[in-house]
Amino acid sequence: MADDEGGMLSWDESVFRNEHVFEIDYVPETFKHRESQTRNLTYALRPAVRGSRPLNVLVRGPPGTGKTTAIQKLFDEIGAQTSDVRTIRVNCQVNATRYSVFSRLFEGTFDYEPPSSGISFKKLFGQIAEKLVEEDRVLVVALDDVNYLFYENEASDTLYSLLRAHEEYPGAKIGVIVVSSDPTLTVIDELDSRVQSVFRPEDVYFPVYDQPEIVDILAERVERGFHDGVISRDTLEYVGDLTAESGDLRVGIDLLRRAGLNAEMRASRAVEREDVEKAYETSKYVSLSQSLSSLSDSERALLEVIATHDGEQAGEVYEVFREETDLGYTRYSEIVNKLDQLGLIDAEYAEIDGRGRSRSLTLAYEKEAVLDRLE
Repeated sequence: MADDEGGMLSWDESVFRNEHVFEIDYVPETFKHRESQTRNLTYALRPAVRGSRPLNVLVRGPPGTGKTTAIQKLFDEIGAQTSDVRTIRVNCQVNATRYSVFSRLFEGTFDYEPPSSGISFKKLFGQIAEKLVEEDRVLVVALDDVNYLFYENEASDTLYSLLRAHEEYPGAKIGVIVVSSDPTLTVIDELDSRVQSVFRPEDVYFPVYDQPEIVDILAERVERGFHDGVISRDTLEYVGDLTAESGDLRVGIDLLRRAGLNAEMRASRAVEREDVEKAYETSKYVSLSQSLSSLSDSERALLEVIATHDGEQAGEVYEVFREETDLGYTRYSEIVNKLDQLGLIDAEYAEIDGRGRSRSLTLAYEKEAVLDRLE
């Protein structure tokens, strides 16, 4: 085994001390640069620990700014402190309808899934509420990535049911944390007036991390995840620059993992700048990959059509889409809006000579990047 210049790895060695540290869902031991947000969340949830209904919270901020981690840390703390509060985080990217949100709440309350043969929403909801009253527990629900409920027009119904639970089931105490990672979505304005009147949340904003904060956070991951001396401070600063450009901490975390794998491919003990550059070609699309993973077959089909007919008018795109899927114009229109809201496409209205206004549909990412990830 050559050991001259920092040396080569033998086949059973690794640059990683703990590769799990570089996974997106890893919850770090210390949570930096989010003190005021954590304080505000704690303030809102404190009544729950005393057995009262907590304040509702609206958590806003772009992707990769620590919103989910903050909630997970707080839920862990509450769990360690008392068994009288049940905390359940629902990923709305996966559970994008009121029924599936409540199925998830049922599972969190009873520790088994509701019967798949289809139990009515009323019954599902009733069983959750009755169990809460019977155990005299407070339920705190975090609707993570709630923007997905808005894209499916399910947000108002879902929140209405949660916020009005105590009227139908006296003694049911439920607090809601609504987490949105879509900066263009004005959550309160988009809700029905019947929900607006009962939903008066505390507002907690998570801004984008700046470059020094990013380097500080990533340095800790490096310490826990890599062996000593694997990545130099200069290279780490470079990872910090690329991450700050994207505004998404997840890019940096993914970048470190892939750069480590690239170093191993070269059988090198050190991560070099070239490993980072190569990794960035993939890592910069972290949020694209996440958005695509939540799409249904017909949504993927439309995105593929738009990718191959980039910049064409909505009507022309629809003709191709209809041939492929047999879906009607209303559904087509809904999917266009959702892809636009997800930031996957830009649907711009333009005046067309003699034909009035029409939308032209263009991809928000490089065509190859989208098509590669759709396969």
